Amino acid sequence: MRRWRTLLATAAAAITAATMGVLAAPGAAHADANVVGGTRATQGEFPFMVRLSMGCGGALYSPTLVLTAAHCVNGTGTNTSITATMGVVDLNSTSKITRKSNYVYRAPGYNGNGKDWALIRLASPVTGLATLPIAKTTAYDSGTFTIAGWGAATEGGSQQRYLLKATVPFVSDTTCNSSSMYNGEIIASNEICAGYTSGGTDTCQGDSGGPMFRRDSANAWVQVGIVSWGDGCARPNKPGVYTQVSYFASTIASAAASLGG
Repeated sequence: MRRWRTLLATAAAAITAATMGVLAAPGAAHADANVVGGTRATQGEFPFMVRLSMGCGGALYSPTLVLTAAHCVNGTGTNTSITATMGVVDLNSTSKITRKSNYVYRAPGYNGNGKDWALIRLASPVTGLATLPIAKTTAYDSGTFTIAGWGAATEGGSQQRYLLKATVPFVSDTTCNSSSMYNGEIIASNEICAGYTSGGTDTCQGDSGGPMFRRDSANAWVQVGIVSWGDGCARPNKPGVYTQVSYFASTIASAAASLGG
């Protein structure tokens, strides 16, 4: 069974807390509140980051589309229930930009095993924020990646008020599928692993759907993964598992075009 990195069970309470301004600031609920093992992002550092009201993350694919995880949404069709928050690192900031959804497109054939991507169409375009291009080839599917999100800073923790960031190294499919790690659970063709053998740094619950990204040859950010699942958070020999964006790039692009984005 997959251990999704969502906060769906506690999302309503967490989002309500955020809108009331009572989310724990780093240092309050956790001594060193990190996207496990990370640090606080600075305002404007990752302008494409999106927080979704169901307890997931996402990235601004276009001014009207957010790329997230399939397991964060219920299916394809009209959906006006999701609120996307953007443009800030502090979810309590009065400068935050919000948009309601009007449609969700979930990966065709998604059944909880791979194909973990979805697009959320916003009711109106977002202006003034950079989008995050997706990797179209495997050229950037290795090296060191950046992860960011408002998810839990410790396994079993709650959503954070401030956007947190960290870096994690690529883990090969062979290593990730070894008996000491995930013992064959990884779908090598369309999932990618990243993390430290010793643990300590990782995405966590509430980070699902958020991007994993790195610099391309032009030193611009490019998205290589979508936060999907993992055993706990930051455990030794249990790296994070991400949807391999390059594998689905053409399908995502076609879906985005069909949604007008």
